[in-house]
Amino acid sequence: MFTAADQQQIKERGSNIPEILNQISHFKKGFPFLKTVKAAAIGDGIVQLSAAACDQMVAYYESRLEKGLVPLKFVPASGAASRMFQSLFTFQEEALSNAEAASLLKNQKQKGVKQFYDQLSDFAFYPALMKIIETEAFPCGTYKHLEILKAVLSPEGLNYGFLPKGLLDFHDYSGISRTPAEEHLVEGALYGTDTKGVVRLHFTVSPEHLNLFREKCQAAATLFEKRYEVKYEISFSEQKPSTDTIAVDENNEPFRTTEGKLFFRPGGHGALLENLNDLQADVIFVKNIDNVVPDRLKDDTIKYKKAIAGLLLDRQQQVFSYLQLLEQPAEQLTDQLLAEMSAYLENELSTKPTGKPLSTDKESQISYLISKFNRPIRVCGMVKNEGEPGGGPFWAIQSDGTTTLQVVESSQIDLKDPAQAAIAATATHFNPVDLVCGVKNYKGIKFALPDFRDPETGFISSKSKDGKPLKAQELPGLWNGAMSDWITIFAEVPPITFNPVKTVNDLLRPEHQPL
Repeated sequence: MFTAADQQQIKERGSNIPEILNQISHFKKGFPFLKTVKAAAIGDGIVQLSAAACDQMVAYYESRLEKGLVPLKFVPASGAASRMFQSLFTFQEEALSNAEAASLLKNQKQKGVKQFYDQLSDFAFYPALMKIIETEAFPCGTYKHLEILKAVLSPEGLNYGFLPKGLLDFHDYSGISRTPAEEHLVEGALYGTDTKGVVRLHFTVSPEHLNLFREKCQAAATLFEKRYEVKYEISFSEQKPSTDTIAVDENNEPFRTTEGKLFFRPGGHGALLENLNDLQADVIFVKNIDNVVPDRLKDDTIKYKKAIAGLLLDRQQQVFSYLQLLEQPAEQLTDQLLAEMSAYLENELSTKPTGKPLSTDKESQISYLISKFNRPIRVCGMVKNEGEPGGGPFWAIQSDGTTTLQVVESSQIDLKDPAQAAIAATATHFNPVDLVCGVKNYKGIKFALPDFRDPETGFISSKSKDGKPLKAQELPGLWNGAMSDWITIFAEVPPITFNPVKTVNDLLRPEHQPL
């Protein structure tokens, strides 16, 4: 199947033949649906912190910081923001073939585009846009529709059609704009500062945007270090070529370019598990680049970030205590203690054996408890479902028969199965990508995170290249299958902590506007 040149190409990408063959086998057999048992709900898989409990968890997190805890913010920031402006690109294409662009705006289909023009001055990038319009690139100084689009989207203008979201002007502070990358630096200072005053952030970026991110973050750090009396340690990484997946044709044979080479595509955000695995910290906060708010709305975000971190550390501390006890000789472990551990695993860590009862053999019980306690742990903030897209919290059956909590995308559920569709319809919450992760074991040694991934939770889609159809494969999602075998805890967080920007007009929402 592979020529000597193919094998060399695979080797140079940092991958190997067995892994590529495994990817091809997934194209042939497909990925199985996840077997959901029920949707997680308040009191049944989702922790709802009372005001007092929330304050207690915040205080616990802060106390651990004072004792030397090292936190880090991990922000996936790869990719261009072109999807944000898809409606504008479409309008631009139609307007170029229309004698009067303004007439298109009367069409109901262009409602969003009309809002963009009507409220143009409400965007944080408006001052920069006006300066662009008055440059030599736009000698007419016109404010006509197509000139405005050119000034926003093109390389001659703001270049927003090609820049990453993290570098767009999102928020206005009395004439001074701030990008999502800068907002994350501020967030980091407010809940991720260690006892030495150090704030650690890590951005995953595209190679073509790396220098731009470095420049923006360096300039912002200089400003915010003085304002918040902190010191930033900012690092960057790119998605590794070794995590790209091979594409195949309609016959599941390796897809080849016009030059005859194998064609690989990025493996989706699940590929970032390798980047996450390279980091060292006691707790790692994971949050998408576009989920930020102005300073006036940050209080709830800061509070609940600390609260879910405190919840993680509280549960982790108990797990570590149990694991230390389980190191003792079996005869020193009473049946009562093992029963206590089993109850904690089921009730507090939502890991329940399914099928036949657990063995009454003490050695088997101890082995089971160690295997289930000695895993990475995460707390996932969950928001009440108010119509936003995103995966949801469910109870699902693992390959070993255990029922655990999982973040499940709709594509992972067999919606043609009436029973599974009915379960999906009962979901009350969804995943806003608001995670806190504990990635070290009870001896302080970093887990090998890929060991806890479910390789059977990938995704196949139809794409094309050079006018020819192909099939592409995404790796298990970062917060889905890539963390499938983690200890998972769901905690409700307020909707105000979730403010994504999927389209440019989302920046017109009150949450992204100044008072």
